[in-house]
Amino acid sequence: MRYLLSKICFATTAVFAAHAANASEELIKMSQNPKEWVMPTGNYANHRYSKLNQINAENVAKLQAAWTFSTGVLRGHEGGPLVIGDVMYIHGPFPNPVFALDLNNEGKILWKYEPKQDPDVIPIMCCDTVNRGLAYADGKIFLHQADTTIVALDAKTGSVLWSVKNGDPAKGETGTSAPMVIKDKVFVGISGGEFAVRGSMTAYDMKTGKRAWRAYSVGPDDEMLIDPQKTTELGKPVGKDSSLKTWQGDQWKLGGSTTWGWYSYDPELNLVYYGSANPGTWNPSQRPGDNKWSMTIFARDVDTGNARWVYQMTPHDEWDYDGVNEMILADQSIGGTPRKILVHFDRNGFAYTFDRTNGELLVAEKYDPAVNWASKVDMDKNSKTYGRPLVDPKYSTQKEDVNAKGICPAALGTKDQQPAAFSPDTGLFYVPTNHVCMDYEPFKVNYTAGQPYVGATLSMYPPSGETHMGNFIAWDARTGKIAWSNKEQFSVWSGVLATAGNVVFYGTLEGYLKAADAKTGKELFKFKTPSGIIGNVTTYEHNGKQHIAVLSGVGGWAGIGLAAGLTEPTAGLGAVGGYAALRNYTSLGGQLTVFALPSN
Repeated sequence: MRYLLSKICFATTAVFAAHAANASEELIKMSQNPKEWVMPTGNYANHRYSKLNQINAENVAKLQAAWTFSTGVLRGHEGGPLVIGDVMYIHGPFPNPVFALDLNNEGKILWKYEPKQDPDVIPIMCCDTVNRGLAYADGKIFLHQADTTIVALDAKTGSVLWSVKNGDPAKGETGTSAPMVIKDKVFVGISGGEFAVRGSMTAYDMKTGKRAWRAYSVGPDDEMLIDPQKTTELGKPVGKDSSLKTWQGDQWKLGGSTTWGWYSYDPELNLVYYGSANPGTWNPSQRPGDNKWSMTIFARDVDTGNARWVYQMTPHDEWDYDGVNEMILADQSIGGTPRKILVHFDRNGFAYTFDRTNGELLVAEKYDPAVNWASKVDMDKNSKTYGRPLVDPKYSTQKEDVNAKGICPAALGTKDQQPAAFSPDTGLFYVPTNHVCMDYEPFKVNYTAGQPYVGATLSMYPPSGETHMGNFIAWDARTGKIAWSNKEQFSVWSGVLATAGNVVFYGTLEGYLKAADAKTGKELFKFKTPSGIIGNVTTYEHNGKQHIAVLSGVGGWAGIGLAAGLTEPTAGLGAVGGYAALRNYTSLGGQLTVFALPSN
């Protein structure tokens, strides 16, 4: 088995290298060097895996904090550092400072960039003032600011080379996502689904900032860059006006479906993959129909933006099950047949395995047994409901001013944006999850530009009879089964790192960095950092020594009560009450902590 997985990993690397001339050759080559960490996702396939093995299952218990750095900012620290050569680049939440740190000189600050932004953007950032990271290419650092400005900085000096506005905060549009550089373009989404923002993906010229193309998530075919005959869902053409026909009147113009998650790229297919978020409003009775293409996976041509295939996970969303979570690309055999797969752990509690070449659905299973809003995804290709979740009417929120109770998962999903990792050594995916249910009461809401357009009141809590709110799991995407699962008191809101040392790392909301055996899940190490961890764990090698780095700084949706000083249980879209106990374990902070094995 290990030999086969090694062959698959080698073949994937060979494919990526063979097509380097048709992609960002610099980034592909750099991402194959485990000593660096050159993009937020680790590589274009979103593996968040490192070949470094100096730190391994036998010695990880000896890890020590090597050095720390304060960002000088409180609230939620999502994302993680980049390491390019001897320089580490880190970022913070609003006002989005960027630091270049000299690894040869105890983290000395080489330069700092701190944009001047209007603080009025803070109230329209739905779930904390987070930022998910920086991108690097062509000697530039790219930042997507809270006010939607995209900035290209000189990686050596921090000077601004160009900037462009991606949206309008006055309409509720904000920037929280990490950009991704593919070929000669910078790809950026948009946030603000709770303000009726119309989601889009935009590609900008890497050297000038000039817009190359923009594709909307909902609306007319030409604005979505959808071809009625060539764009398919489950192998069939989507047909003319595939989005417009699924909305009532002009409701699509307030359709949400934002794109603030993670992106991945297959150089061989020349496709970029990402997901769209919830439709606007959270009151489903105000928007009859399937509301396409909210809650959808898009596979788009990098050069033109044209959609190759789409798949809607949650038609007519009634629960805020955004589809923005990352798409992880791998080559594995499904039922004995080698496949180029795409694996997606959706907010709705189902883990999906697709053939990424054409969007064929191969596996769809619950990755938390508590999920109850739907019994299963219909996998019968002869069925009229093929590919759709079979919804349990008991957990529908369709009736206005009626409190639907006991819905699992809660709106923050079985997994939110906190990214999973894939290890080619074990063939498993390592997933940080939420084990949380909710009561959901929709109400009528009117639209005002720049004002919340939610229309629901929520409360959150663990599943009945249980007390823990998170699990850290290993998942087999070939069979749709959990390989092992570790309970956590709170949701696991950090990104995961898998390594060739047979270790997987993740952080907890209380502030622990933890390491587990990749094969068994046995906890091997934990260290309490100054604040809750919602950042993504990364690794690099410097001066012959492997390091583990993570940002701590509690916040995000789960930690919004602490981050924003909220106390009303239903505030923070229901998260404040659900995570009220978190304040007994951690406090606000903003720190990078770097770990290494002792020298002797």
